[in-house]
Amino acid sequence: MTTTSKGTIEAEISKAITQWEKDFLGRGSITVKSDILRDMIIINLKGILTPAEYVVSETKDGLLSIKRTRTACVESGVEDLKDIILNLTGEQVKIFHTDISTSTGERIMVFKLKNNYEKKFSS
Repeated sequence: MTTTSKGTIEAEISKAITQWEKDFLGRGSITVKSDILRDMIIINLKGILTPAEYVVSETKDGLLSIKRTRTACVESGVEDLKDIILNLTGEQVKIFHTDISTSTGERIMVFKLKNNYEKKFSS
């Protein structure tokens, strides 16, 4: 069992992901919320699209182009993201999933860990 609270770790993950966005992608999201659930860390990032990207995504081709480009950018930094999770939790990431909604400007990131990390917070 860890002495740091689950909420503290979730906040640290959100802060680190926001910093990664700024350093790697050039800008951060408006809000980030991280949740630890069993062997997953689920991150909801809001406000990630630029005003121009909202306009471009109004057509199907534009929408797919934005999704492809943004996904490729995030996935090109996946090793950094996995390192962030490892450094903050001590847990290795088994699988990383991500998707973006061009209608809401939200991105979801899911880190599936090798172990049930939430159990470390049980009393």
